[in-house]
Amino acid sequence: MSAPLLTLTDTRLTFGATPLLTGADLIVRENERIGLVGRNGSGKSSFLKIAAGIIEADSGERFVHPGSTLRYLPQEPDLAGYDSVITYIRDGLAPGDDAYRADYLAEHLGLDPEADPATLSGGEARRAALARTLAPQPDILLLDEPTNHLDLPAIEWLESELNAHRGALVLISHDRRFLENLTRQTIWIDRGTTRRLDRGFAHFESWRDEVFEAEELERHKLERQIAREEDWMRYGVTARRKRNVRRVGELQSMKSDLKNWRGPQGAASLSVSEADRSGKLVIEAEHISKAYDGRPIFTDLSIKIARGDRIALVGPNGAGKTTLIKVLTGQIEPDSGSVKLGTNLEIASLDQRRAALKPEWTVTEAIAPGGGERIEVAGKTKHVQAYMKDFLFSPEQARTPVHALSGGERARLMLARALALPSNLLVLDEPTNDLDLETLDLLEELIGDYNGTALLVSHDRDFIDRTATMTIAWESDGVWQVYAGGYSDMIDQRGEGVKARKAEEKAARASKAKTDKPKTKSSGKLSFKDKHALETLPGEIETIEAKLAQLETELADATLFTKNPERFNAATKEHAQLTEDKAAKEERWLELEMLREEIEGG
Repeated sequence: MSAPLLTLTDTRLTFGATPLLTGADLIVRENERIGLVGRNGSGKSSFLKIAAGIIEADSGERFVHPGSTLRYLPQEPDLAGYDSVITYIRDGLAPGDDAYRADYLAEHLGLDPEADPATLSGGEARRAALARTLAPQPDILLLDEPTNHLDLPAIEWLESELNAHRGALVLISHDRRFLENLTRQTIWIDRGTTRRLDRGFAHFESWRDEVFEAEELERHKLERQIAREEDWMRYGVTARRKRNVRRVGELQSMKSDLKNWRGPQGAASLSVSEADRSGKLVIEAEHISKAYDGRPIFTDLSIKIARGDRIALVGPNGAGKTTLIKVLTGQIEPDSGSVKLGTNLEIASLDQRRAALKPEWTVTEAIAPGGGERIEVAGKTKHVQAYMKDFLFSPEQARTPVHALSGGERARLMLARALALPSNLLVLDEPTNDLDLETLDLLEELIGDYNGTALLVSHDRDFIDRTATMTIAWESDGVWQVYAGGYSDMIDQRGEGVKARKAEEKAARASKAKTDKPKTKSSGKLSFKDKHALETLPGEIETIEAKLAQLETELADATLFTKNPERFNAATKEHAQLTEDKAAKEERWLELEMLREEIEGG
């Protein structure tokens, strides 16, 4: 077993009067892939910041192996002081790092390298921070929710990139499929301490349930033992006085243990207020089309949605998923075609931007907009604070303003608002953002048991697989296709996942460049960047070819999959990524060589 690269021992941290970490440990060795899991509020992000050296624990020891490099992805990056995105990304590189990595990552994450950081959206800033973190290829990567604000193509690309990463990885994510595909070890933060499972996240939930069952059994044993001791104290034959004093002390100790026993953190309790049944036909769209600024969002799309359907819309960012939802629900008109809504529809919506929450509202005002202390949910009248408790809000948070809530708390608050409204059509636009895994479980069960119809927009593949009965997938600008089942079913029928819009746009630009190419010869000269790329790309291509040859030799071993399936899968993914990188570098070198010949010929 290799020496640890990073160690945290007996880490303790308290916020205010509340202990957050009460003895948490972490050991990271070479090439380990660790999923850091736990409920919202359990201290995962704080623990990762301590590991990164961003904040200091109240007590405990932190050790980083001398010479080891470490990079941390924050949830809220600061790009102030940089004049462009590419400058910010390159500033994360160390001497000797490959400068091309910054450009490569910016392109694959859909970033404009020359954009002013001050103009970036929150999602773009997160992607820039991700590029800066990945660029140096450090020994240890600490990633806090890296899939936030990424679309499906980018998430699948990131999986491939991290699978090919040769260093260690510690990952916090609410995306089950992402965790399952990347992790080989799991650290669980539970009630202030950590437990380690030397298996990936795919095995975590069954292990967690076994732990809870064993704890519950121990609690019942303790209760029975206390009952027997109390019975002996009342009715047993009097023993020697010393023995009585000892047993009284033991009984008090057992009672203290039971009083201080901390069970698992409570789960959210989700229920939905259902209106009267809608008609059998909920939405019928015939030959609808919509375009913005000359770009088609959808063209000649027809679909029928019946009561009880769970429809998932999937596609890259910018494809028009939210626009399609708004057209289907009658919020905006199509440019052509018709949308017919069924009878007796009552719609409840969850907006991905949490736009329905005003920052100055308190939690109580957000849940009960009309005021009052009671709210009707699922046909029953509940006290507002009791409903708050269902969504894991404490009574002390009743007057907390929305702007002071965490991302996870805002997500739960939006769910509380949406699910309290009587509905027979749920429209959930990115409902999984910032929800912990246990709350996601409950949301999936709620959607499965819902008697109405649900329209879902999500980049969470596992969530789609568990909830959707039909998937509408973006194919290319203006073209959408309907598939039966969830995301995995779509891949089985289609043969691939969601494509990136940039691939379509790149092909369109290349086609346009061919037709619009000017007949006059180019004048001028190659830029320094282009000259450098022209000189270095052949060497980079040779390096990739050498790596590919090594991988091909390894994969040629017919016993590799049987002996080490994890290595087989990693090698296969690395081979695919390197093949893609090689093709991109060859294409770039060819473009530059042609440009050089054109300039010299002029």
